[in-house]
Amino acid sequence: MTARQVTIEDVARAAGVSRQTVSNALNAPHRLRATTLARVTAAIDELGYQPDQSARSLRTGTRKVIGYPAPADNPADPNPLMGGFLQALVSAADAVGHRVLLFRCDPQQGAAAVAKSFQGLIAARQVDGFVLSDVVHDDPRVDVLADAGFPFAAFGRTAPGRPQNWVDIDSAAATAALVGVLLEQGHRRICYVNSAASLPWLADRRAGLQQAAAAAPEGAFEVGVPDDDPAALSRALQRFLTGPDRPTALVCANDWLALAAYHAVRAAGLTVGADVAVAGFNDMPHCTLIQPALTSVRLPLSGIAHALVTRLITAVEDPSAAPTGGLLLPAEPVVRASTPARFGRDPEEASQ
Repeated sequence: MTARQVTIEDVARAAGVSRQTVSNALNAPHRLRATTLARVTAAIDELGYQPDQSARSLRTGTRKVIGYPAPADNPADPNPLMGGFLQALVSAADAVGHRVLLFRCDPQQGAAAVAKSFQGLIAARQVDGFVLSDVVHDDPRVDVLADAGFPFAAFGRTAPGRPQNWVDIDSAAATAALVGVLLEQGHRRICYVNSAASLPWLADRRAGLQQAAAAAPEGAFEVGVPDDDPAALSRALQRFLTGPDRPTALVCANDWLALAAYHAVRAAGLTVGADVAVAGFNDMPHCTLIQPALTSVRLPLSGIAHALVTRLITAVEDPSAAPTGGLLLPAEPVVRASTPARFGRDPEEASQ
């Protein structure tokens, strides 16, 4: 008997239970005793039974499919952070019997194009809800879904007056924790390497640094260039690094800026880790490949994805129980040789 030929009645006979009991095992396992559920599950596995998802969708009105508008990316130079988030999202959805449908939707194309991207999927009933990422306060995707009354969960904080079913990183607290590590290591003059991008999570990181760096005896200051050009940023940093009051630590808004910081430190005739500590944010894969390895803040991507999927499914299955507030998750610094435990220590020694 092949998997396609097996019916729910076959499973019921093999397990010695009713057809409804098998249905409960598939759709509401909490209703069954553990011994009964184990017997039915064993029969399903033995027979290779595959439920008819299309029939289930007709009965329940759900597809068990989550729509995800994949961020625009360059295939030749992909963003590993969002690639990691996609893997985490697929795993979180799979763990609760859902699949992820990817589609293209570029918020930069305007509200009309965004509405068209979503409305086609909604009208065709191809998805139960959406997970959004890289959400900003005036995000047109949020506006379209909120106006349509369609379930979604957002990675990033939504604006007041819009559904607050979001999950985000406490970037301010994470950056403050990173500065706290540097202060404990003996740093007294900290420079923040800022990004020119106007994004809410970058603003949070800057605010967290400013708050924490108030405890630094010699304070903190900021360096940045209008368009994040690595060469221009490196030159700007070199001017600070060769001055009489050079910083002892550079805290970068992200890991890409940290690469420019490494170049600037070396161009100034200094050593990363020994003369100037460098730290980033996001913990991208290259953090462990450069020398010395870069201290950075790691995002809990699996935890974010799990929280988003859980919140979305709750909103789909019971709108009255949908979350009405956001969820902030912590992100912890991962300390490596670019910020040795004792400032001034040789980076070769610090990595041992």
